[in-house]
Amino acid sequence: MSQPLVSIITPTYNCEAFILRTIQSVLAQSFQDWELLITDDSSTDNTVAIIQAQAAKDSRIKYFVLEKNSGPGVARNHSIEHASGRFIAFLDGDDMWAPDKLEKQVAFMQKKDCAMSFTSYLTCDGDDEVTGVVVCPKRHTLADSKRDNKIGFSTLMYDTGKVGKVLIPTIRKIEDWGLNMTLLKLCGTAYGLVEPLTYYRKGHESLSKDKLSLVKYNIAAYQVALGWSKLKATLWFLFIYVPCWAWKKLVVSLYNH
Repeated sequence: MSQPLVSIITPTYNCEAFILRTIQSVLAQSFQDWELLITDDSSTDNTVAIIQAQAAKDSRIKYFVLEKNSGPGVARNHSIEHASGRFIAFLDGDDMWAPDKLEKQVAFMQKKDCAMSFTSYLTCDGDDEVTGVVVCPKRHTLADSKRDNKIGFSTLMYDTGKVGKVLIPTIRKIEDWGLNMTLLKLCGTAYGLVEPLTYYRKGHESLSKDKLSLVKYNIAAYQVALGWSKLKATLWFLFIYVPCWAWKKLVVSLYNH
């Protein structure tokens, strides 16, 4: 029996050091009914050439290049708009998947009959050496996400047959969390597959590295995804989100030591 098609959404920007390993982790999947849609956000390095070479070898790899740098949310939405799959999965251009990630997660979602799922993940450095693990909860609701986003974006998958094709909120940063809250408004609960099936690369220069500069985007995520006023979003972020985020970082640090 044929499996449902999974559309993998990958944005890239100056990822020449990692994008080949990212693509190879998709090619190595035991689940083969996928399409990889890569939208490059006007890279200035060799990223596009690497993608082109891989796309020439496998027709399931489709790539697009934006004329101007517009941010990962725009790049991801461009891929989503061209996606044909029942399931939408996300994989950033410097992250990787375990070979059985898609197989296990699709089966998990079919068994749960759920619209949204995510997994635990391993952190790694630029040489692919594992540096830690982040264990996901078994359930994550909108109320949970308002306090602290526990969904690693390269682990996320949603079912368009249940919630439709959902685009990412158009904010420059923290757009992944905005999508999580938007999806949770539609489906209520995301289910976590506790096995770590994704490798999240830490240390690579990215838009999310400087946490202090992201405060206004955290606040904007509440406004865009939930329709909150700026005052409500700011107060919630300062007195609810920040303490919860700090506690999570402490727990992860203690767990990995």
